[in-house]
Amino acid sequence: MFLVMGITGKVGGATAEHLLAHGKEVRALIRNRDKAANWANQGVELVDGDWNDSAAIERALKGVEGAFVMLPPVWAPSPDYKEARSVIASYVEALTKAAPPRVVALSSMGANRTSGHGVIAALSLLEQGFRGLTSPTAFVRAGGFFENFLYGLQVAQGGML
Repeated sequence: MFLVMGITGKVGGATAEHLLAHGKEVRALIRNRDKAANWANQGVELVDGDWNDSAAIERALKGVEGAFVMLPPVWAPSPDYKEARSVIASYVEALTKAAPPRVVALSSMGANRTSGHGVIAALSLLEQGFRGLTSPTAFVRAGGFFENFLYGLQVAQGGML
């Protein structure tokens, strides 16, 4: 059993599809059962909860082989990144108590920097926050964001890039 956070989004959904295609059992922490109904129909175990609820995350982690975690995107974060800090604190508390055998966290290029703006700064905070975990943790640092390619693709369709 693997916990997948963000299953109703693109990255979490792709992660769950991959695991299911390889015969793995999947569990997801979800806020909205209606939005996740398709996943339940595919055999995904749904656990009600929220990114900011460490007890719910801990329940979802119970007995898993591994966990895929991510930060919810906040495109206009508060200056102190309180949104990311709250989720990170919930994750750290739950991951410390449940101590799954392995954790994979979605990050990005640039997250190794300790200062910056926006999503990258939040991901830097995530990586820093996870340093003390006892579970082996891998950070997947994407080389870019697919949505950044959309503009270039639209321009290229006109015959020039």
